[in-house]
Amino acid sequence: MDNNEKAGNSVMLKICAFIVDKRSLFFLIYAILCIFSVISRNWVGVENKLDKYLPGTSETRLGLDLMEEQFTTYGSVKAMVANISYDQALQIKDELVAMDGVFSVDMDDSEKYYNNGSALFNITFDYDENEEQCLVLLDQVRAYFEPYDSYLSTTLGDTQSELIDKEMSVISVLVVIIVVAVLLLTSQAYAEVPVLLLTFGSAALVQMGTNFLLGTISFVSDSVTIVLQLALSVDYAVIFLNRYKEEHASLPSREACILALSKSIPEISGSSLTTIGGLIAMLFMQFGIGSDMGIVLIKAILLSLLSVFLLMPGIIMVFAVPMEKTQHKNFIPQIPFVGKFAYASRYVIAPLFVIVIIVANRLSARTPYVYGYSQITPPLINEVQKAQNMQNDVFPSDNMVALVFPAKDYDIEKKLIDDLLGYEEVTSVTGLANTEAIGGYTLTEKLSPRQFSELLDIDYEVAELVYAAYAVNDEDYAKAVNGLANYKVPLIDMFMFVYQEVKEGYVTLDDELMQKLEDANRMMNFAKAQLRGEDYSRILVYLNLPQESEETFNFIDKLHDITERYYEEDKIYVVGESVSQYDLKKCFARDNTVTSVISILAVLVVLLFTFKSAGMPVLLIAVIQGCIWVNFSFPAVFHDNLFFLGYLIVSSIQMGANIDYAIVIAGRYTELRETMGKRDAIIDTMNLSFPTIITSGTMLAVAGTLIGKMTSDCAIYGIGKCLGRGTIISIMVTMFVLPQILLVGDKVIELTAFVMNAPFQTKQIAGAMRIDGIVRGRIEGNINGVVHAVVRGNVSAYIENGDVKMLDEDTGEKIPDEAGTEGV
Repeated sequence: MDNNEKAGNSVMLKICAFIVDKRSLFFLIYAILCIFSVISRNWVGVENKLDKYLPGTSETRLGLDLMEEQFTTYGSVKAMVANISYDQALQIKDELVAMDGVFSVDMDDSEKYYNNGSALFNITFDYDENEEQCLVLLDQVRAYFEPYDSYLSTTLGDTQSELIDKEMSVISVLVVIIVVAVLLLTSQAYAEVPVLLLTFGSAALVQMGTNFLLGTISFVSDSVTIVLQLALSVDYAVIFLNRYKEEHASLPSREACILALSKSIPEISGSSLTTIGGLIAMLFMQFGIGSDMGIVLIKAILLSLLSVFLLMPGIIMVFAVPMEKTQHKNFIPQIPFVGKFAYASRYVIAPLFVIVIIVANRLSARTPYVYGYSQITPPLINEVQKAQNMQNDVFPSDNMVALVFPAKDYDIEKKLIDDLLGYEEVTSVTGLANTEAIGGYTLTEKLSPRQFSELLDIDYEVAELVYAAYAVNDEDYAKAVNGLANYKVPLIDMFMFVYQEVKEGYVTLDDELMQKLEDANRMMNFAKAQLRGEDYSRILVYLNLPQESEETFNFIDKLHDITERYYEEDKIYVVGESVSQYDLKKCFARDNTVTSVISILAVLVVLLFTFKSAGMPVLLIAVIQGCIWVNFSFPAVFHDNLFFLGYLIVSSIQMGANIDYAIVIAGRYTELRETMGKRDAIIDTMNLSFPTIITSGTMLAVAGTLIGKMTSDCAIYGIGKCLGRGTIISIMVTMFVLPQILLVGDKVIELTAFVMNAPFQTKQIAGAMRIDGIVRGRIEGNINGVVHAVVRGNVSAYIENGDVKMLDEDTGEKIPDEAGTEGV
């Protein structure tokens, strides 16, 4: 070993010694961080709407931002009451209207509102949906309907999020129970379990507490990160613990912990790179939930690494004695039959798998992806979904989209509405230009002074004076001077002008007329705030098309074509659930390619440096990519609609995390092939790799499966189901297919190695010494393998990647480097 390597090892050992010896300091730091995290986790904002993560250039995002700026959307709630008469429904309506803060309640005897002994109340509040008062009113409405057989649905509040949090809490508890059970089976001492749980628990708590640094995270990230963090990073703690046990076989606890940590840091850091590499691909998704979840998960992995490197050494020292006292027999069996089967079937299974992945590639391309929740049924139905389903079953509603365009003349808007109503896909349209006001007139219909006087039952001369004042205010002086008989003004504009004049004291009306004006003004202001902004107008178009279908997406394009006949193309926006799903479909087409390519490239780079061979990385990536294709062939075969986000996220995680199983097997096989034949090497490889794979794989498979079976959210359901199934497929393939591929590709791996081995330099050493490294040579007999031992005798061997430290033959103490032989 040269001086630079010696210096590097020395620095690493000093750092590790500091971590172990100053463990009380790190206990204090983590205690403070955990206490802080308990508090700060409540500062994390959670975004529950998928459309918020659409690209800023998407039509939905641009349209929503514009509508938020230009229009007011009032808080509302739909309440269905079953088993009541129509008279009871009318009484409920009157009581609701009388509530302070309720602007209107829509309910009549049409099938839209009363059907089969059930009534639907569309309640609109007098406040913007973002105001806190809406939540107060929502609670009052809920309390009012408690005595009834009622079902409420609303976009107000975070009820859905709260229900998902409860579901994930249950899932987390079950996952922890499964993890404990797996660790008890795979550990060698019962006291190892609290060591691993304390390490992970601290990392998980700090992960939750540091999310506030990101401001707001998606409900998907908030829900599944902790469970995935456990499943993805538990390997790191297991690797360190196993390394400690190896060193402790010949060294005291402190020295074993220091040496184990120095060797584990590069090993674990390298292992984490493939997982991080897969997650990095998510950062390049246009759909923002991908980058949001990628950042949160990468942060979780890094915090888990820090917890293993800084906290776990101290925990091991605390539990060192209990771990020795609670040792038990190994419950994980040897599986030599797997290696024997692999060797016997290598020329059958390997080519058969090639055929399987080709077929899987074709099938997975037909996966029925969906971009909304309307065509997916999650395993659980929560209270919110139950209420919505009940309403939809009794009162089927049309698919509504908002059409936004520049605010111009009301006559143009009326022509657009009439044009839209001529299409069979459109059932109704709501806009200022066709909303009925009073006297049979619409809000935007233009009235002359004569019509206005008849409508309000006022003297014609008074109406003329009002119109003259309006003309002057509108700077239309010619009308004011030359005659007002044919001067026509939109009803809504005239009403609002008169109301303003009355309020300023320029016009006086009797009480009855004043009350009529007050009511009309309130209604018109309410309508105008929702449908007419400073620069843009909005109409609501109701379609008899499903939320998601090719026909719906085609008609959205048709809406643009129709509206472009009247308004500028680049100032038209269609907004709604269907449009959001259409935009998600466009995002997916690009994100699908980007995430696949980047995840493969990122993992490939890591594997090239890990195996120093071009053939091995290609084989391993081909195997895991094949597993991904097989995983997503299931929805295609069983016609099971899959929310697109499940594919994007799970394919990245599967490539980044499941490939670790393949790396474990490939690494062991490569190492053993240096000293064994193919058959013996693959048998020993599977025996040695099985505990690691079954530990990590079981946790990730169980975590994914539980998430997929115990949630009511369709996005989380898709992620969990695909992750659980994908992990099981990866385990089966790496255990029963990868060995055959390694055996068949053995020569390819050897020929594509691009690192030249340095010539052996055999050293002749005699005396007492400690050897740590790969030995090729003679120690009182030929030896070739990894050795951690104290030798007393003669050594004639090449020591690779290790040290030889001369010891005093009498005391067994290490002789200083100047007097001994180190780093041979």
